[in-house]
Amino acid sequence: MGEIRQDMVRNNLLRLMSADSFGRLRGDLEWVELPRAFELSRPNEACPYAYFPEAGIASIVAKSPEGQQTEIGVIGRDGMTPASLVLDAGHDPYSIFMQVQGEAYRIPYASLQALIHEDRDLHGLLARYAQALAVQSAYTALSNAVHHIDERLARWILMCHDRSDGNEISLTHEFLSIMLAVRRPSVTTALHMLEGKKLIYSERGVIIVRDRAALEAFAHDVYGECEKEYERLIGTRP
Repeated sequence: MGEIRQDMVRNNLLRLMSADSFGRLRGDLEWVELPRAFELSRPNEACPYAYFPEAGIASIVAKSPEGQQTEIGVIGRDGMTPASLVLDAGHDPYSIFMQVQGEAYRIPYASLQALIHEDRDLHGLLARYAQALAVQSAYTALSNAVHHIDERLARWILMCHDRSDGNEISLTHEFLSIMLAVRRPSVTTALHMLEGKKLIYSERGVIIVRDRAALEAFAHDVYGECEKEYERLIGTRP
């Protein structure tokens, strides 16, 4: 691949950082494909690379000692991973992997860490993103505690749609049950309810957003606050 041009990348953080910051990163960036289930980082292990997704969707998943797990964050071309790098935390206890295949620019962890320490503007942008991701996790916890599965599913579909090209999202019922921490039959029932309201189509392994505005109206209280915070901290979402 030739020289990477900032005006041609799709990742929002790469696009919005200063030209000087991008120039410092550019020489260390490497384009890579990210197949489904690819692990971007493992729990409590140092990650060799940081990733700036161009396409696809990654999940941050927390797992209990007894094996219970749920998704606590979603990353697409709006962000980067791992955020622990920005916070100088070394590693975190979560699993981060691709739930929808895509591609990304990656940079060696040590290289980005050194650049963050040298470049105040770069550090500020990525630190604001780490805050936006923390807010997303907080609202996920709130939603899991107080909202019905139908609304939680609507929010999750909207968040994936925000990070996707077109209206199709490739996901299985089994994967949805893990992401929402519910049994598979509950996912099936919730999907049928959203289909009955003509908000989505659900086919084998694929969800198709049919009416985005109506889906947002249905989600109502459960969607939008962390998106507003991203706009405030970072700027226009991709």
